[in-house]
Amino acid sequence: MLPIARGELIQIFRNRLVLVTSLVLPIAFGAMFVGLHKTFQRIASLGYIAAMVMFFVVTIGLYTTTVTTLAARRQNLFLKRLRSTATGDGSILSGLLLPIVVIALIQVAAILAVLAVVAGRPSDVVLLVAAVLAAVAMMLGLGLATAGRTNSPEHAQVTTMPVMIGVLSVAGWVGATGTHKLALLKRLLPGGSATELVLSAWNGGVAVRDSLILFAPTLAWVVVAVALAGRMFKWEPRR
Repeated sequence: MLPIARGELIQIFRNRLVLVTSLVLPIAFGAMFVGLHKTFQRIASLGYIAAMVMFFVVTIGLYTTTVTTLAARRQNLFLKRLRSTATGDGSILSGLLLPIVVIALIQVAAILAVLAVVAGRPSDVVLLVAAVLAAVAMMLGLGLATAGRTNSPEHAQVTTMPVMIGVLSVAGWVGATGTHKLALLKRLLPGGSATELVLSAWNGGVAVRDSLILFAPTLAWVVVAVALAGRMFKWEPRR
């Protein structure tokens, strides 16, 4: 797994498109939110900033890069060649996706750390970390599922749009308006409960036991995404 991960990391830094989507855009977006944190704090809250930064990184940086990478490796038959070796399917996918996941986690941690320094620390760091990990797992599963319906890296620009726009829209909606109204709908939509978790973790004022139940919808989406990935993911080019 580690040799595959090392090679994939090298490929990320050689591919300009992947480099922009996985590194440049998330950092630029995070810098904008942190730089304008006082404005966004007046409009919504610091938790809103944290949630939007997190979801921008895990949708643009993690989700779209996952789909693009897997589609490219399938198209050039790299997946097929790897599968002909003694390496198991799980190790192959883990090796290909490990650098993407690590980069996304480092970006989220770095941007939120800067936000904490300039604007104030989160109320519950442990809950915040758990919320980030749950969101990463959800978007990684959705990335595997979407890759199964993506023919090429160019096609990924189309297939990733519905999930990317949908999740970011839900995060912005829940982050700005909370869950005082339409709570069940907002929590069941992909990204809704994870956004509320980040709001609770950063802003405080919510009992931990009340926040724990919010993990259920996000983990349910992980299960759904993995099930879809198992049915749709292809190791060879689609015909």
